[in-house]
Amino acid sequence: MRVGQQDREDETVMEQKAKVHAGGGAGRVEGFGDRMTGFAGSRMHGLLSELDELFAGFNGWLRGQYDAASGGFYYAPSSRAMSGGPDIESTAQALNILERFGWLGGMPEEMKRGVVRFFEEKQDAASGYFYDAHPAMREDEVMVGRAISYSLNALRKLGGQPRYALPVAAKQAPVYMASPEAYAAWLRGIPLMNSWRGCDRLSTSSVFIGQVEDEVRKAAFAKTAFDFFAEAQDPDTGLWGEGSYYVRISGTFKLHIFYDRFGVPLPREDRIYRSILHALREEEAADMCYIRNPIHLLSYMQVDIPPAELEEIIAITLANMKRLLRADGGFSRELAHSPTAPNVAQVKPGEYYPDMPQAVPIGGGLVEGDMNAGTQALLIRAVIYRLAGVAAPELQPGADLARWA
Repeated sequence: MRVGQQDREDETVMEQKAKVHAGGGAGRVEGFGDRMTGFAGSRMHGLLSELDELFAGFNGWLRGQYDAASGGFYYAPSSRAMSGGPDIESTAQALNILERFGWLGGMPEEMKRGVVRFFEEKQDAASGYFYDAHPAMREDEVMVGRAISYSLNALRKLGGQPRYALPVAAKQAPVYMASPEAYAAWLRGIPLMNSWRGCDRLSTSSVFIGQVEDEVRKAAFAKTAFDFFAEAQDPDTGLWGEGSYYVRISGTFKLHIFYDRFGVPLPREDRIYRSILHALREEEAADMCYIRNPIHLLSYMQVDIPPAELEEIIAITLANMKRLLRADGGFSRELAHSPTAPNVAQVKPGEYYPDMPQAVPIGGGLVEGDMNAGTQALLIRAVIYRLAGVAAPELQPGADLARWA
């Protein structure tokens, strides 16, 4: 059975279901959770203990990104020196982190009102879209699509709602939403030579399909997408598009967001599982997304994981996470540093994707923790515990958020 719902963050990403919490969950491997009840001293016990130790300084790092004046959260410590203030994605990701820690319910009313106001003020009255201050953000279709989902779900968490009609209702949706035929033509025109970027563009369209009120019309758009995805999937690897295994797994992760939105299982999950094992064993995880995306796919797929392979998967994941832990208590998205502009970080040096958007810088590119990596790291921990069939211990005692101002 599936052990987690998609928590759309990177990337994430579309909707914030956030059903995988830091507080434990159901078993994932047949009989494994029962054996784990007496696993003190075992290798798995050691791995989980090492995993928890990675978050010793995370609370302090997170607190340092909060900006009481705007109600938002910064992407990284260096972001404070930049113009524009906190951004939509980082603020929504911070709320996800607070929720996983179990702190969201204790948020003071003044702080809650500030965060709600932050998102309300990001919505454009004429179009219904949510925009950050940087003008180039409006030209990145993936950022724009994610901003809708992040903002709506953040408002939902805090009891708020958008001030204005959303893009479909405001007749401001992308032109491909004119008809299923126009949508099919658009799908076929998206290049997949970099699976991660291409599939992210494909998946983002689910944001607008989800806004279609007529259920028959909505189903027609969804069927158009699933028919195209079926044709484009590699029957041998179970992956989509081109690139390294990690790049194609990241693209597959993006498409699973679409499948999850409509409650449809991924096809060829057994092939995807073998591809995940190959990437973990043979390729370098130079990006936190390369660590999160495989483990998160495993939590969605209905595959049986042998206990020995689960232990191997967790050991490799832990080793990769350690390489991205920084001295400030946070995690970096990339091995070399925290990316200055996460919106273009999918396409690495030496890789190519046509018509990439302009970079939208939100950080200084330093060796420091960033919100994108931090929220993924905490999600990875939650998924690992659930895959192991073990209730995750509380990482941090309840924070006094009133003292964060």
